[in-house]
Amino acid sequence: MSDRGQHTPSPASPAPAEEAPEPAVPAAHDGSDPSSPIATGAEIPFELSATDDGDSAFSLTGHDEPEAPAAPQARTARTIVLASLLVVALAGAGALAWFGWQVNSQRQTTLSTPAKIGALTLDDSEQATSTADYLQSALNAEIQMDKAVGAVYSGGDEKSVLFFGGTTLLWSPDSDLDSAFGLVNDEQSTVSGLKEVDPGEFGGTMKCGVAKSQEDGDMTVCGWADHGSLALAMFPNRTESEAATLMREIRAAAQTRI
Repeated sequence: MSDRGQHTPSPASPAPAEEAPEPAVPAAHDGSDPSSPIATGAEIPFELSATDDGDSAFSLTGHDEPEAPAAPQARTARTIVLASLLVVALAGAGALAWFGWQVNSQRQTTLSTPAKIGALTLDDSEQATSTADYLQSALNAEIQMDKAVGAVYSGGDEKSVLFFGGTTLLWSPDSDLDSAFGLVNDEQSTVSGLKEVDPGEFGGTMKCGVAKSQEDGDMTVCGWADHGSLALAMFPNRTESEAATLMREIRAAAQTRI
């Protein structure tokens, strides 16, 4: 039988080979630049970063050294210095306040010459009055007083006391008292051996010494001073102990604070 006219199927064409899938292209960082090497799949050269963050294995410099804290000894020294300055400042302020209080509490003072002080009686004879005026004038010439007083007292034992003083604002009572003792010094006698004694309830400073004289013998001299008054008294034929006790008695009767 003839094969003419018969259609012989041609062998099947081989199936085309599947195309290899294109490698995935990492998306751009912000997805906005498709032409960037990352978007196009181009190779990116490896770079060493010059940024020195101290943690990279390729860092160009070593780790930054942290700032060393202040030494404990230095901090302690500063604390001690500051504390010492504070203590000194407070002490100075306290001393200034105490001084101001003393001045204010003592400056308003009056002195008088009572007719009688214990066993002592005011001698109002002409000679005694003249002596008292001379003594208070001499004191006023040495230390300018707002008011000066003077008197001569006699005791039952016939021992006299010469008293003179005045009132004014005194910034340095101790120094002023030492200057006042110089009034008793003359060619015949000089006060020596000054000793501080109890000033009594009015405070301030009180001292006693001895004026030695070849003609009249030894005479005890006592005086007190505070920020408002100063006074001296001469005690012929009395010991320092007797004179100091009597001086406090005279002060308690003659001085008044407002």
